[in-house]
Amino acid sequence: MSTTAILAIASAALALVALAVAAFALLFLRRLRTGQLIVLADGKADLVDFAVSLQARIDDLHKTVDEIASALTRVDKRFDGALSNVALIRYDAYGDRGGQQSATVAMLDSSRSGVVLSAIQGRDSARIYLKELDRGNCAITLSPEEEEAIRRAMAR
Repeated sequence: MSTTAILAIASAALALVALAVAAFALLFLRRLRTGQLIVLADGKADLVDFAVSLQARIDDLHKTVDEIASALTRVDKRFDGALSNVALIRYDAYGDRGGQQSATVAMLDSSRSGVVLSAIQGRDSARIYLKELDRGNCAITLSPEEEEAIRRAMAR
């Protein structure tokens, strides 16, 4: 066999190897591009633009979460100041003669501040007492029924 024939066969073999490598590279590139299109959805932006847009959305999400946390803090403060602890006690102020017509209502916030309203009913008279509580302290002595109403209100 002549040198020219050997060179031709070697060149042809080298060309076939190069063609196989090019085909493999083309298939790999198509698979990579298909994966990229799946990630990007619309196929018009590159991965860097997509990552930047994701980061912007994440930053917006963090800002929204911070705003919600701030709003919840304000709501908690408002709720702590609301008269949310309420209890009603009914009793006979004058022994067994009244039929449990007397009542005491305690309306307090979370810091034990609020009012205690007592309505004492008798056969021929009715009296109403209103006492203010500031963090559990009252300037006027509380009756046992009023103390019980406060205890029940704060137990809820």
